[in-house]
Amino acid sequence: MLQITAEFKEKVVAALLEQRANFDGAESAFARQWSMSPSVFNRLKNGERDGLLRDNAWLTIGRELNVSLTERKWNMARTEVYNIIEEDVLFCKQFSKARICVDECGIGKTFSAKYLSRTLKNCFYVDASQAKTKQLFVKLIAKTIGVDAAGRHADVKANIKYYLRMLPQPLIIIDEAGDLDYNAFLVLKELWNATEGVCGWYMMGADGLRNKIERGIAHKQVGYKEIFSRYSERYTSVVPSGTSERMGFYRKLITDVLAVNMGDTSNLNGIVKRCLTTDGGNIGGLRRAESLLILNQ
Repeated sequence: MLQITAEFKEKVVAALLEQRANFDGAESAFARQWSMSPSVFNRLKNGERDGLLRDNAWLTIGRELNVSLTERKWNMARTEVYNIIEEDVLFCKQFSKARICVDECGIGKTFSAKYLSRTLKNCFYVDASQAKTKQLFVKLIAKTIGVDAAGRHADVKANIKYYLRMLPQPLIIIDEAGDLDYNAFLVLKELWNATEGVCGWYMMGADGLRNKIERGIAHKQVGYKEIFSRYSERYTSVVPSGTSERMGFYRKLITDVLAVNMGDTSNLNGIVKRCLTTDGGNIGGLRRAESLLILNQ
């Protein structure tokens, strides 16, 4: 059985306190984000550890805050993907606007979004693939921002809208948005309408998200055209379409990421070359790069 060490608990609490500094809401709301009572969080702040959280809770919080049981972790590299997502996110946050990022898998979109949600004040990351229906999606947003997810569906939504209007310059990042079913997707329009001018929204996904929106607009389904309009009527993309440009993009992306995650960079070029070897026309992305890095250490 996996043992949760005292050292790991200290790292998790330190990460929690750092995250608390980036949240302007009440302490009770912050505690709800991490599925604990305010009294438990207060006792953690005051130095208590044993008996307050179950091992699974320690692991879940540690995973979401990128705390490792070992010293190895995936370091952030300021790649072209990260820079463009950061630019979009900061714009949406500052001016309470909404944008959509649609691009290929394995280029660091999710990593960048999670990193920004941990480092920017009142910035929240929601993985829509974990809550595809309307009810689950609303509950996940509520938990993420610190609103009580129990109670009537309409009341939870009303509390989300009210709370987002109270926070200074909040931003919600919806990752894997293409996984949402139709009714859950319409919730995005409802929440945007209720928080217009006070909350930023950023939607991310791969080709499935683009196809969902364009198919919905083409078939004149209610909501899709309105959502696309509210999200700036354009897609942010990074990966070039030309073959040689794509190869150059991936070479720089993988090199930039591996360079800050390798103690010994003598084999850097070799790993990059193996990642760039196409398989049925597909270039290996950062997930393949991470696997090769682990195997070569």
